[in-house]
Amino acid sequence: MELSKDKEMIRFSITDLVRIVRSSAVAPETAIRDTQYAIRDVTGVSTDSRTTKAGDCFFAIAGENFDGHDYVSDAFAKGAACAVVGKELDGDEFADKCLLRVEDTVKALGELAREYRREAGFKVVAITGSAGKTTTRQICYHALSRRFGVHQSPKSFNNKIGLPLTLLGAGPDTEIVVAELGSNHPGEISYLTGIAIPDIAVVTNVHPAHLEGFGDLQTIANEKSSISEGLPPQGVLIINADIDILVETCRAGGAAFVTFGKSDGADYRLSNIRFDGPVSRFTIDGTEVRLPLAGPGNVENALAAWTVCSQFGLTIDDFAQAIKTLPAVSMRSEVLQIGTLTVLSDCYNANPASMKNALDILAKLDPTGTRRLVFICGDMAELGPQTERLHAELGASVPQTGVELLLAVGKLSQITADSAAASAEHDLRTKCFDNTLSACNNLHEFIKDYDIILVKGSRTAGLETAVEKLNELFS
Repeated sequence: MELSKDKEMIRFSITDLVRIVRSSAVAPETAIRDTQYAIRDVTGVSTDSRTTKAGDCFFAIAGENFDGHDYVSDAFAKGAACAVVGKELDGDEFADKCLLRVEDTVKALGELAREYRREAGFKVVAITGSAGKTTTRQICYHALSRRFGVHQSPKSFNNKIGLPLTLLGAGPDTEIVVAELGSNHPGEISYLTGIAIPDIAVVTNVHPAHLEGFGDLQTIANEKSSISEGLPPQGVLIINADIDILVETCRAGGAAFVTFGKSDGADYRLSNIRFDGPVSRFTIDGTEVRLPLAGPGNVENALAAWTVCSQFGLTIDDFAQAIKTLPAVSMRSEVLQIGTLTVLSDCYNANPASMKNALDILAKLDPTGTRRLVFICGDMAELGPQTERLHAELGASVPQTGVELLLAVGKLSQITADSAAASAEHDLRTKCFDNTLSACNNLHEFIKDYDIILVKGSRTAGLETAVEKLNELFS
């Protein structure tokens, strides 16, 4: 592929694009022979006609709520150079437009991203795991950016559409791309790692999550460890030494790996962990590191990120200096001061392990022990047949953190509330709401000045609305 550098991205011709996405038909039929099409530079990729720019290749992707084929004409109106489609599009409006027909537009997007990744020359760090992917990515990005040109996902773009868009969004000055690989059923990581072809692959951990699609923990371990399939011979696999099932799975698979964790045999370790409200402190190789994120889970994420950064030649002093200024990650263990309230906003998603980590953080946010701890708890989704048991186990652990008020949002969280009330040996008050709107409408009756509040649930709960309501009531 003939590549030339542009300020925004690497250009490629429509002729190249036809080959890469394996187009079975091109319209108009003369397009591939017509100079105006064949040598036209494509300078970007879009899957959303609202943000399509002149020179983009528009991929028409059919989703649950929208079908991109309905917006191809809008994309051309914005100046798209061509469109990759999976359906026949008729009409005079497309008579002079370049349409590339493929069997599957999502797979075609992946093919383009794979080719772009191979030709562009940047290194790729790919991160997967049941929890901590986004925070680990953010820490890696923040530290590595001090020395390298680094590109990362604008959000949690970790699926078969998001990962290709992440790779294709890297510009000509990019030296390292840090990406997430997510999965909720077997085979996804294998597919994604084949697109990313990572130089460094990271598995942050393996915990019960998305059990509806996986069934059991061993299947999750198999899925996460399959990230190694995309590694080239000189690639590095980094895994959590403290997760026995992960280590055993990787060892059985024959992949060489580097480990991080608290275990004695870990290649990268830390010590002297202390928590001071929203700040964590620990020591690595004799250097004290100050992490402006709370909780043991984030310390684990930081150690994973340090293991990555060391592969690129950063010293521990470089790393420690960088992460002192790490910004908060939105809706992920984000400590907010709302008037007199301290709010731990961790409402992007939830599974049993991330719930436990968030409760650990909550317990450490009041070192004086004088303020009331409140838990606004949403349902944990996609846990399959173990759903009720895992919600009950969560409830049994709540009293141990010193929570005095539990506001349960959703039918499953009522199981958590009942279990918490039955397990508590102190005065633990519970109140259940059918949905987030109902909870928000009643927060004024339950929340008091100076409360410390954890807000956490799966994405389906939409508990960021509760944080917004607290802002309205107490700011």
